[in-house]
Amino acid sequence: PVVPATQEAEAGESLEPRRQRLQGAEIAPLCSSLVTELVVIWVLVMYLGQCTKDIIRWPRPASPPVVKLEVFYNSEYSMPSTHAMSGTAIPISMVLLTYGRWQYPLIYGLILIPCWCSLVCLSRIYMGMHSVLDIIAGFLYTILILAVFYPFVDLIDNFNQTHKYAPLIIIGLHLALGIFSFTLDTWSTSRGDTAEILGSGAGIACGSHVTYNMGLVLDPSLDRLPLAGPPITMTLFGKAILRILIGMVFVLIVRDVMKKITIPLACKIFNIPCDDIRKARQHMEVELPYRYITYGMVGFSITFFVPYIFFFIGIS
Repeated sequence: PVVPATQEAEAGESLEPRRQRLQGAEIAPLCSSLVTELVVIWVLVMYLGQCTKDIIRWPRPASPPVVKLEVFYNSEYSMPSTHAMSGTAIPISMVLLTYGRWQYPLIYGLILIPCWCSLVCLSRIYMGMHSVLDIIAGFLYTILILAVFYPFVDLIDNFNQTHKYAPLIIIGLHLALGIFSFTLDTWSTSRGDTAEILGSGAGIACGSHVTYNMGLVLDPSLDRLPLAGPPITMTLFGKAILRILIGMVFVLIVRDVMKKITIPLACKIFNIPCDDIRKARQHMEVELPYRYITYGMVGFSITFFVPYIFFFIGIS
């Protein structure tokens, strides 16, 4: 939450901006707390949604009469729709986290939320994966989660960045949540998705901790808020395209390398046949470490390695 500069004196030290200065010059932020706070919300919403699915155990809509255009996730349960949950949580959180920090009319955010949410929700009905009741439940469940946990998001993000033992706590907590979710039901695609979400969240949180403690995470001083967007120039556009290309290539390389390492290693450690990778991954002993470690490194790369590369070559 952003507090106006006029209230800074009343708030005391709690409003001191989380920034570092190197050689007296303010460095452009390599990892915005807005992004890491959004990830905290995304992980929480998706994890609770996936676990709730496996507790309620409502099947997908029957086909016929539904025509299913997507069958890969047919083994998952249906209630609530986690797509509806993420499609609700992300746009609402983006508006809550950015309005007051950036200069833009609030009406833009109020238009974004229903458009984003409705497109995602309607797509799940169109694909035959969810009923209208699943969508409504996912939407209302997300509103409840945000109402309860959003006030604590900034505290969680601040803890992740500043606490001395934050990486150990982050890794241990996310791993424990992954083990718990794998015991809820037999293997399905949601097991791998849950481990992937938790691993990504842990990696991003650990990456933000490292960048903060290296003095590379900066928030602007309160008297500069709200910030105006930079003018769109060919130079800025070129940097953006270059950042996308470099970032995607680096992240894909990290994912492929970690995948080739973790799956055979887990199979070897737990004495599981590795001839059929798809079948081997249905074992918790393989799926959990593979997803958790691989996407943990992907998340760490997104918040540390890739932004540091951008900073090093001058395209931050």
